[in-house]
Amino acid sequence: MRTGTAFVSFTESPAGVVVRVRDRSSGTLSELRGAFTTKSDIIAALLRAIDDEVLKRAAKRSEGQEKRDALFDIVMTRFDVLGPHKAALKSIHASGPADFALAGPFLSSQHWMLQAAGIATDGTTGALRVAGLGVTYASVFRTWLEDDDPGLARTMAALDSALARGQRWSNLFDDLLSVPSRLCPTRT
Repeated sequence: MRTGTAFVSFTESPAGVVVRVRDRSSGTLSELRGAFTTKSDIIAALLRAIDDEVLKRAAKRSEGQEKRDALFDIVMTRFDVLGPHKAALKSIHASGPADFALAGPFLSSQHWMLQAAGIATDGTTGALRVAGLGVTYASVFRTWLEDDDPGLARTMAALDSALARGQRWSNLFDDLLSVPSRLCPTRT
């Protein structure tokens, strides 16, 4: 992962996750510290780098393609991009609860995945979609960490099921949020 003047990589060792920083230019250790004050900063940078790669790989939604299918493809692309980091991510996940400082970058990732799938994220409904995808993704992420099948069959089944539930909830919220406008239509 390229971040500023340094290349950061995650590997797993018997002692846990090793974060390696290799200088790739004339950057200094002081500049690196300016970019990464905490472990959460490094993980947030990884999330942004993963987002960038997923968005580069994301195919434009084809005419007639269901948004849910497009989102499925985007999330699976994300797991493909995360593949080389799977052992390190498994170790990070096992080390305990996530740092609350990562909530913003995590939800930002959900926003970009929805956007890439052509799903609106604006307004109250959009915020609920972002949060809902966050819950869905976190659940499927745990399945992915344990899925050793190269075809990721368990991960795909869990994602398909979770997206179906999410779509039902999204439709329910859309209906509930439209009630006031149906009860009190604006007069023209």
